[in-house]
Amino acid sequence: MIRPSRRAVVATTTALTAAVLTGCGTTEVPGGAVAAPGEEISDSCAADATETATGPVTLTDQLGRTVELAAPASRVASLEWQQTEDLLTLCVAPVAVADVEGFATWDTAEKLPEDTADLGTRQEPDMDALVTANPDLVVVEVTSEDDPVLGQLEATGIPVLATIGADASDPVGHMRALFTLLGEATGRTARAEAVLAELDATIADARAAVADAGLPTADFLYFDGWIDGGNVAIRPFGPGALFSALGAEVGLNPVWTGETDPQYGLGQTDIEGLLAVGDANLFYTATEDPAGDYVTELEKNSLWTGLPAVQEGRAHPFPTGIWTFGGPRSCEQAIGAYAAIIAGS
Repeated sequence: MIRPSRRAVVATTTALTAAVLTGCGTTEVPGGAVAAPGEEISDSCAADATETATGPVTLTDQLGRTVELAAPASRVASLEWQQTEDLLTLCVAPVAVADVEGFATWDTAEKLPEDTADLGTRQEPDMDALVTANPDLVVVEVTSEDDPVLGQLEATGIPVLATIGADASDPVGHMRALFTLLGEATGRTARAEAVLAELDATIADARAAVADAGLPTADFLYFDGWIDGGNVAIRPFGPGALFSALGAEVGLNPVWTGETDPQYGLGQTDIEGLLAVGDANLFYTATEDPAGDYVTELEKNSLWTGLPAVQEGRAHPFPTGIWTFGGPRSCEQAIGAYAAIIAGS
């Protein structure tokens, strides 16, 4: 996965974005949810009444491998943030995850229980800690069967579900498929279907709000950036990026045409490269990075201040903590942000 190293963002407070942010509390889990009573779960899980399936499970993971479980997994370890978020949305509290602090910082769509075991970094998980957590399934993100982490995990004897983080040819479809796969693995298919239906409703509402806003142009670019050797580096999200595709879902038109990677749809440019998008609306992940705030540097640059979107008040930071590579709940946050920002412009 292409992992952003700088993710802090400044807040844009609106009623609509607040409505789609998933709150969390400590409560018993009703109905079919499989998190243990007293564990911290999202408010939507507190009201969840969908059933949890029972019986043996046979899956084909995203590498085409067959994974067989005697019963739906309930003690799951997750080695990537999107999958961790998805499990929590399914009302399955992971027994262990990689990079607890990072997840809590960058993904606000769901909240981990405080006692969740930390497996170290996503790139080099602690195998001893993993075995100690005694999961009945490990979910890992890889790019191929040759990934060394996959081999290490298989050597533990714990069933391993291999997933792929993204697919620029259909980013929203891939996000949905991954969430559905995790629902099948945990017996939470009914919950997965309910959540995806909620996402569809959020998209429909946002599409109507964007249409009513009467934008001067539907063209847009989402980007993030950082300071690289004293210069501003810009990472544009192309049409194959998840946040670009979500913008398209609500009626916007992603216009980045530069080269992007085939998995995440992300490119690279500098401030001058932003001239290529003309009068497009701009949305971006702002930072408060102590190593250098690229937004502050942008605002000092005449190329940036001369862009039509900047001059006309159509360049907007996104709210804090929306993970740009997340699952349905992060997508709901992003869709709500697009709609709220545009409606308030």
